[in-house]
Amino acid sequence: MTDEPAFDLEYRPFSLPLTTPLETASGSIGSRDGFLVRITRHSDGAVGYGEATPLPGWTESHENCAAALERAQRTIRTRNAREALAAVDEAVAARHGVSLALADLEASSESTPLYRYFSPNSLVARVPVNTTIGDRSVDESVTAARRAVDRGFGCCKLKVGRRSVDEDIERVRRVREAVGPGVELRADANGAWSYDEAVSAIEAFADIDVSIVEQPLPAGALEGHAELRGNGVAIALDEGLLEHGVDAICEAQAADVVAIKPMALGGLDIAQQVTAWIAELDITPLVTTTIDGVVARTGATHLAASIPNLPACGLATGELLAEDLGRDPVLLENGSAVVPQAKGLGVEGVWEE
Repeated sequence: MTDEPAFDLEYRPFSLPLTTPLETASGSIGSRDGFLVRITRHSDGAVGYGEATPLPGWTESHENCAAALERAQRTIRTRNAREALAAVDEAVAARHGVSLALADLEASSESTPLYRYFSPNSLVARVPVNTTIGDRSVDESVTAARRAVDRGFGCCKLKVGRRSVDEDIERVRRVREAVGPGVELRADANGAWSYDEAVSAIEAFADIDVSIVEQPLPAGALEGHAELRGNGVAIALDEGLLEHGVDAICEAQAADVVAIKPMALGGLDIAQQVTAWIAELDITPLVTTTIDGVVARTGATHLAASIPNLPACGLATGELLAEDLGRDPVLLENGSAVVPQAKGLGVEGVWEE
């Protein structure tokens, strides 16, 4: 006689178009296609939700994500939740979806917000966030930055690297003139520049008071990133973390800041471990999304709430989507994300039968 399974895992595909394509140096993003995950515990009917939204160049492919979720589904029904996580292998987006659903289930069962499930002694109302401005024309960038500041954002990140360095410098300079000295400006090149181009950009950005330049060089250029540090603008690695890992970044002294993307790292649990590790090494963590749906985006907000003293994080990306999986429980107010205090993720209405 076969024992009844303790859990059931279901997943369904979705496609979320962006309001307008997000132009970056590594390509244009027009939609986010992934899988909504639901795990049910049979003993009490408790449910948890997760999201697996792969992104080319960052995670496994859409097809490999689906295959990994199918393996997890078979495994959780015949074995247990721990082995279901192991069954996704190196499929980081799939692991994110499964691990987030399990964490949501457990936190909901304990009637605690997800961030307190990861950090029991925390009580956090808000986390600071930045707005993201795609690689637009000068006038469009200025308009977008002004609107963001009028809405209360104190930090704007501009995508750069698709045009000449001189054009990017002028664009960022015009945004600085438009928003004034009290707004933090960051730039993200997505690895588009050569070393000489990065030197020119950083020299100009230091005069414009840009605080951070994210991934100025390709991910493999750890030594180059190390040489760019100390020139008036903090150097952040994003793609470089995935390619090299924390040890190599620290050994090369290649970063002041590291972007933490839970979807690309394989889940909130792994992201929290990486964050604690780099904080011990005097590198600043910065939690960001991969332009995810509301389930993963809310998970990233809970992750940020579980980590003390973070700078403005890249969590205000829901406004880039024309459609979403459900109602967003995270209110954006005066440049901060208001952290849900309901049990678990706090996301409702995402799985309609």
